[in-house]
Amino acid sequence: MKNRPYLLTIAGFDPSSGAGLTSDIKTFEALKCYGLSVCTANTIQNDIEFTACHWTAIDVMLNQINLLFNRFEIDYVKIGIVKNWETLSVLIDRLIALNPEIKIVLDPILKSSSEFCFHSNNSEKLDVLLSKIYLITPNYNEIQSLYPEKNVSDTIDHMASKTNVFLKGGHRADHVGQDVLYSSNKKQVVLNPRSSKCSEKHGSGCVLSSAITSYLTLGFSLEKACKKAKRYTENFLSSNESLLGFH
Repeated sequence: MKNRPYLLTIAGFDPSSGAGLTSDIKTFEALKCYGLSVCTANTIQNDIEFTACHWTAIDVMLNQINLLFNRFEIDYVKIGIVKNWETLSVLIDRLIALNPEIKIVLDPILKSSSEFCFHSNNSEKLDVLLSKIYLITPNYNEIQSLYPEKNVSDTIDHMASKTNVFLKGGHRADHVGQDVLYSSNKKQVVLNPRSSKCSEKHGSGCVLSSAITSYLTLGFSLEKACKKAKRYTENFLSSNESLLGFH
């Protein structure tokens, strides 16, 4: 049996398994990777309602990370919800200390699809973090919140000067579903939707960022990984008409 590469998700637990680390693990498994996980938060939610978020102590997460890296070779990590940018900074610094070549994909979740806010933003701290990660995957609502003093175009330019940016187009007012990859080397790649049968899904952003991380782990280039992840996510979005998709 062929060995599968290990990758790690650091994300919250969603009891409905539509989003968060269980959704990530489903994606990893479907794409022939072995997923490891560290839980950042225990949430009280389903696919339509989010009522509470109980954050995991930072020492617990750091100890879990240490033990996983002692046992497994991990070159790629996907990060979802975290309590605040300070916590994220501690986690990222520990990952880099354990593997200086680590590539981190950050899905910057500031608010749930049911409008539950996780934490406020701090642009100055985010600036420092961007230079330490490989890719950030905001949607149109999130990117407008990351640097509220800038317009979207200036925000993209600013972020792309520090890291790769995959801007998700599901919340666009125009060209719905059109994603754009802004590479840190100034290259821009437009990814247009192929399927017209997609329907809204709880956790679709988690699936997309996890799929990108999976394809990167499997050895695909960033551009190819993003293209393949978009197709995987479209299949997820068109798998049924409910809010919970199938992998």
